[in-house]
Amino acid sequence: MPLYMDVHNIEGGVSVADVAKAHEADLATQDRHGVDYRHYWVDEKAGKIFCLVEAPSADAANTVHREAHGLVADEIFEVSEH
Repeated sequence: MPLYMDVHNIEGGVSVADVAKAHEADLATQDRHGVDYRHYWVDEKAGKIFCLVEAPSADAANTVHREAHGLVADEIFEVSEH
């Protein structure tokens, strides 16, 4: 299954605690769409969130975000692990 890195840009910054809550909501929603949100990284001051996700498609990954908390990615890239 493809692996994606998505990028969220939150104007004004973002807290790690808020991102952790959103990630928990993703985990509670992902199975319905065959998606596995593996890990995330946060730059609080810059308002950047990066999510690593295994999904059948970029649309499936964004559907999980939309249903879980409404914060869809601004960009999403197919990546590979080495």
